[in-house]
Amino acid sequence: MEFLTVTNCIVALTCLISYQAFNNPEIKRKLLFHPYKIKREKTFLDFFLPGFIHADFMHLAFNMFTLFSFGNVIEQYFAILFPGYGVYVYILLYALGLLFSHLPVYAKEQDNPGYFALGASGAVSAVLFASILLDPWSNLLIMGIIPCPQIVAGIAFLFYSSHMDKHGNDNIGHSAHFFGAVFGFLFTGLMQPALFVNFAECAFSYNTNCIIDYIRQLRGL
Repeated sequence: MEFLTVTNCIVALTCLISYQAFNNPEIKRKLLFHPYKIKREKTFLDFFLPGFIHADFMHLAFNMFTLFSFGNVIEQYFAILFPGYGVYVYILLYALGLLFSHLPVYAKEQDNPGYFALGASGAVSAVLFASILLDPWSNLLIMGIIPCPQIVAGIAFLFYSSHMDKHGNDNIGHSAHFFGAVFGFLFTGLMQPALFVNFAECAFSYNTNCIIDYIRQLRGL
């Protein structure tokens, strides 16, 4: 695996800024997602900056491990699927994942001065669901131990995030997880609509070599 990837650069930068914010409350305060402030001061960059800070080391470690695990693989596939501009598609996936995961929260909380949020979960969810679109029956490890097909874990994740957003009280931005995931799936497919067809065929046929077979078809093999 190539070391100097966009994913690895994002992970390194996020870890660095998050660590600085752990030790400097002023940095954390400035980078928090605060819809009330965005609406009144037009600080639209604040839709993106909160993705570089986290609540604690566990929050940071979980997001960055997930991003490292899936992001590097997605980068490699994007380089094949979008020759010559795959890296830009990946950057858009991550950046717009942050934006679109925050927009519904902004619409809901823009007049609430007491609402704050932080973390890269929306963008990480976008990357994860891009992986599900490309290879639905590939296994991921829940808690790093239990193998589960990505499509099954993804459906469970969406139901859980939706339920907890409506009924939960754990101070976790479940709606950001949900909308980031939906965005990642749709954005990747819209960049190459044949991926939606391939996903449906693989999902119903239990094809465990989904993306590999698709790439072979693209190359006429």
